[in-house]
Amino acid sequence: MEEEVFNSEEALKVDIPADLHGIRLDAAAAHLFPDFSRSRLAEWIKAGRLQRNHQASRPKDKVAVDDQLLLWPETEDRVEWAPEPLPLDILYEDEHVIVLNKPAGLVVHPATGHQTGTLVNGLLAHAPEMSALPRGGIVHRLDKDTSGVMLAARSAIAHKSLVAQLADRSVSRLYSAVCRGTFTGGGTIDAPIGRHPTSRLKMAVVEDGKPSRTHYRIEKRFSAHTHLSVSLETGRTHQIRVHLAWRKHPLVGDPVYAGRAMRPAGASDQLVAALTGFRRQALHARQLTFLHPQSQDSMTFETPIPADMAGVLGCLEQEDAV
Repeated sequence: MEEEVFNSEEALKVDIPADLHGIRLDAAAAHLFPDFSRSRLAEWIKAGRLQRNHQASRPKDKVAVDDQLLLWPETEDRVEWAPEPLPLDILYEDEHVIVLNKPAGLVVHPATGHQTGTLVNGLLAHAPEMSALPRGGIVHRLDKDTSGVMLAARSAIAHKSLVAQLADRSVSRLYSAVCRGTFTGGGTIDAPIGRHPTSRLKMAVVEDGKPSRTHYRIEKRFSAHTHLSVSLETGRTHQIRVHLAWRKHPLVGDPVYAGRAMRPAGASDQLVAALTGFRRQALHARQLTFLHPQSQDSMTFETPIPADMAGVLGCLEQEDAV
């Protein structure tokens, strides 16, 4: 069989950062190419589709700082999800990218129990060419009940660029969050995240998890809650929710990590109703910055806090004013 030849200009490229020095190639690749599973990346290493410094390697080989990984994802991995016309709140679009405001409650990808009515279904109806891209052009995701700015690739050039930007952490994401309890000041939560040891549906801070860093600063401190501005240095599943819950400051309304609803001491009936009636995590992706794949211009998009979360903040403001 003739050996497949890969053009280095078409590869996704990323350098090994200092914090991944000395770990296995397949593990490093899973950190740096989060759009693909570790098992799939290991298959591509064996097939020569994922190389270290332009050389074929083994999944167990160790990487060193400043090594360069080159990845040629298999294009056969195309989605066949059905296009479905859905209302989309598009903030910007051109031939390469689509930026939109995802409402809370909208699932990003089709999955068991959500085969239709997802963001991908709507995007494929709006831009059918996205069906030729891995995961329908989605390069990052928001949880179903997290609202805010999302970015998707509309071309192969854009997909390559955006995946690389996410891997080298040059995409900036800023969130608004409302959590229980009060902080004395801003700071950083640096704790590894992996699968929960007993619950398949949850993530947790675990010793052998992936490096995870969350930065936060106080927007407004209330008597028993805090409005935070949160930025991600890494992008692990449920990262903000897990980190804040681990610090004993879970997000208001989080159905997975917050545990039982608590009535703050002296809270009015109005505030209690607002808190108990808020049935999703109080998390909104309010700002996203990236380099346009073609022009390389820096682009920033912002969306206001949605009405349901703004209502909770309004009740907290009113409570403290009494």
